[in-house]
Amino acid sequence: MRRPSWPRAVRPQARRTLRTRLVFATIALSAAVSLVMGLVSVFSLQVFLERKLDDQLTSAVRRSRLAVDRPTNPVGVPPLLAADRDRPGYGPGPGFLLAPGQSQGTIGASIDQYGIVHAAVLDSTGSLAGLSSTQRSRLAAVPADQAPHTIDLGGELGSYRVLAQGTRRGERIITGLPLSGVRAAVFQLSAVVVAAGLLGLVAVALIGAAIVRRTLRPLNRVAATATSVSELPLDRGEVALAVRVPDQDTDPDTEVGQVGAALNRMLGHVAGALQARHASEARVRQFVADASHELRTPLASIRGYAELTRRGGERLPPDVAHALSRVESEAIRMTGLVEELLLLARLDSGRPSARVPVDLSRLLVDALSDAHAAGLGHRWQLDLPEHPVEVCGDEPQLHQVIANLLTNARVHTPAGTTVRVRLSVMNAEAGVEVIDNGPGIGTELLPEVFERFARGDGSRSRATGTGSTGLGLSIVAAVVTAHGGRVDVSSRPGQTRFTVHVPLMDPNSGTDAGSGCQVAASTSSATSSRSEENNLTARSTASATASAN
Repeated sequence: MRRPSWPRAVRPQARRTLRTRLVFATIALSAAVSLVMGLVSVFSLQVFLERKLDDQLTSAVRRSRLAVDRPTNPVGVPPLLAADRDRPGYGPGPGFLLAPGQSQGTIGASIDQYGIVHAAVLDSTGSLAGLSSTQRSRLAAVPADQAPHTIDLGGELGSYRVLAQGTRRGERIITGLPLSGVRAAVFQLSAVVVAAGLLGLVAVALIGAAIVRRTLRPLNRVAATATSVSELPLDRGEVALAVRVPDQDTDPDTEVGQVGAALNRMLGHVAGALQARHASEARVRQFVADASHELRTPLASIRGYAELTRRGGERLPPDVAHALSRVESEAIRMTGLVEELLLLARLDSGRPSARVPVDLSRLLVDALSDAHAAGLGHRWQLDLPEHPVEVCGDEPQLHQVIANLLTNARVHTPAGTTVRVRLSVMNAEAGVEVIDNGPGIGTELLPEVFERFARGDGSRSRATGTGSTGLGLSIVAAVVTAHGGRVDVSSRPGQTRFTVHVPLMDPNSGTDAGSGCQVAASTSSATSSRSEENNLTARSTASATASAN
């Protein structure tokens, strides 16, 4: 089974914060150090206690040897042979275990020349307790090399350190001391080390987290500065990029200070670039506005003289009359382009527009009536709510928004296309939808359809005769944005939908959320009554228009 291949940017460890990784690294390092120190301490104690036990075993073996080499014991029986159960004062094991100085738990065994093993352990009462056959066989396997060995006797006795040696009579004696005391001490130390290590790791985690948090405060301030800059609108308009990393976080002798100083330098360069861009845009915008304003007069003159000449009393040759009509039509088209450029320049400069109550129902009826007159080959439909819908804004600009959307649907769709306009209210917003069942907008053009001078291709067939400046939808977007709204578009073959969202006017205060439209109470009431009347007229006109289609 193949392991999942995580992209470098989404690996689980990459999602941990620097603070978490530092704390975890500190805990891991402390755990490793504690583990090594604990193992060394436990191992050292075990070696020390085993050596001390071996020293005690050597002393016990010396006492056993002295007792064995003694000619006779107080009752006249050689100690090595004092394993007979019938002998009073001894028991089922070698008599050297009863030598003075032997400690409780000492084990002893004697193996005579016939291979018979006599073994016992000195219990807490000072008596000898016999061993099982398995335990005696394990003792008999200990080599007589006068070196300590560790054997496991099982049962209650457990592990022992034993030492075997020969005697002058040819027998072999074995003496052993229990390892239970050593094991208990090692276990106790291990428990203490584990408990102390866990408590130490908890303390390291808490203290380390506090230290890391305090240490990373400058980095957090640098990150906060970067975040505040990222939230600024840097794509257009004049940008006051005055946010900087505090001086206390720009010390070049620290790593965080180097980052803060570099960020400040970068912000300075970005601020200079944005100022230069804004100045360039302002110059271009002013040039467009001035040029558009200056072109209006000569274009009006050209149009007027062409119309005057064409309507003169003298009969003109057909080619001259055609040329004059073309001059007049192109002058009209050029005048429209100049007006659109001038409007865009004014909107880009942030010049405030008029803010008056606008009845969208009446506005849609007027715009749809104009579109129906211009596009008799299309089918036009209008859906209005029961009550009037009012917004605060510039009525001519909002009328141009609807007119541009309807013109776009008319000139970019073939005859017979159904164009539906629907007005709705939702979430304190008025929504105007312009939907057509034409061929749709190409996927490559859809992301930039609201850009200036964006022109459609063959995917939406164009009617001939008027031409397109490519500014209609950009004016829609600019006007709607200036009114605190937004415009969306979605398209597929058979359905193209433009949706305009504009904030509603608050009926209680006469204002909308973002425009600052103020209307006196009496004026608002009169406007509301007029809107009701206009809404009824709009419905009648919409019904007549739909019937005519």
